[in-house]
Amino acid sequence: MAPGSYADLLSLQSGVIARRQLTERGAPPHELERLLRRRDLVRVHEGVFLSHTGTPTWLQRAWIGVLIAWPAALAGDSALRAADGPGKSGRDDSLIEVAVHRDRRVRMPSGYRLHRVAGLGTKVMWNTSPPRVRVEEALIDVASTARDDFAAISVLADAIQARRTLPSRIRERLDRRPRIPRREFLSGVLTDLQHGTCSVLEHGYLTLVERPHGLPTANRQLRGSANGPVFRDVAYVDFDQLVEIDGRLWHDSPAARDADLDRDLLAAIERLGTVRVGWGQVYDRPCATAARIGALLQARGWQGGPTTCPDCLPLAS
Repeated sequence: MAPGSYADLLSLQSGVIARRQLTERGAPPHELERLLRRRDLVRVHEGVFLSHTGTPTWLQRAWIGVLIAWPAALAGDSALRAADGPGKSGRDDSLIEVAVHRDRRVRMPSGYRLHRVAGLGTKVMWNTSPPRVRVEEALIDVASTARDDFAAISVLADAIQARRTLPSRIRERLDRRPRIPRREFLSGVLTDLQHGTCSVLEHGYLTLVERPHGLPTANRQLRGSANGPVFRDVAYVDFDQLVEIDGRLWHDSPAARDADLDRDLLAAIERLGTVRVGWGQVYDRPCATAARIGALLQARGWQGGPTTCPDCLPLAS
């Protein structure tokens, strides 16, 4: 069997090929044994071969997993890693996640995690190399099982910022999965990301920062009057202190940044101090944020002090 008769598959599949594919190309068993003896192919798993010796790359490991479990596709964080392309940092590449249809039973080797997925055929981009679960489905899977809410938010926001997808597309897929963990929370975050509102973040500030740490009760969505209606997210009126909830994890245009600066300037004219808090301060570090807001209010005349909640470490200013 001439190498050219399967070279296209090796090129498409990053140097990985399955026994069944060689058989479909007309290779008899003795020809495969000859290729193995000559080291043109190296067995990496029963029925799956690599075109070189040495350590497989991440992409080759991904193809190996897909071909072991075929018909299969990359899933979860591995699907997102494949969509990002080579060189993406910040991901744990040690584990390859592979999806098969829910009714199948497949044994995967060490280094692979199997996902059994209902309706796999409609959730996979079969024309990608390797095939992978659609980015919206993968985002929901990863965000719903993230270690905490802030990590879940980051998964969605990073993909949207990178223009991999749109909040509306993720929501469309989320609506089809009523039993997904964190479903209501993720839906609220998608609303924030799509419309620029801060309902989830404002609620988080109230329930994670202000209330459990005994901060004064703020006025919310207070209407200002300078040059037309201006709505303040959180206003500690007695202490002339505003807390603006910045629900966007990025500024989508110079005009958006300009509007923020205008609001801060108007607050200064009205002699109101302004600080901004975002997703990290509220969901990742609420106790530290409460300590700092408390110290700020004390500097403006608050006679009380922030209290500790059950999750608090020793509060640092």
